[in-house]
Amino acid sequence: MKDLILLFAAFVVFVMPTSLVWLLGRRARIPNWMLIVFLLAGWLTVFVGGFLSQRAQPQLFPDTSPCYGTRSTPILQYFPPDSFCLHADGELRTVNGPNAKLVFWTAANTTLAMAIAAAFARRRQRA
Repeated sequence: MKDLILLFAAFVVFVMPTSLVWLLGRRARIPNWMLIVFLLAGWLTVFVGGFLSQRAQPQLFPDTSPCYGTRSTPILQYFPPDSFCLHADGELRTVNGPNAKLVFWTAANTTLAMAIAAAFARRRQRA
């Protein structure tokens, strides 16, 4: 029964939004390559953003959390996604490096660029 619930949850969370975006894009006659890039960059944005915002949680990642065992409090920021450790001396230190943030912003901007490009492609088809 647990496997069936997990399968249904994966269907609702991943398959339904992806297929909805794909079907609406096809109906609007957006080129396939734009839809593929939009979906891949969009899911990359979601996953990297979730990872960046939850990385300091010692309950989720006890072996790799920089806040684990240092008597510091994890602090989350959802947009822009980041995790911090609030140390006893009051210093707030990020736990994510610049490369991970670059991946997030590149994926987010690619998603936005594909949405804008799709609008231009749709407008060009009408003329």
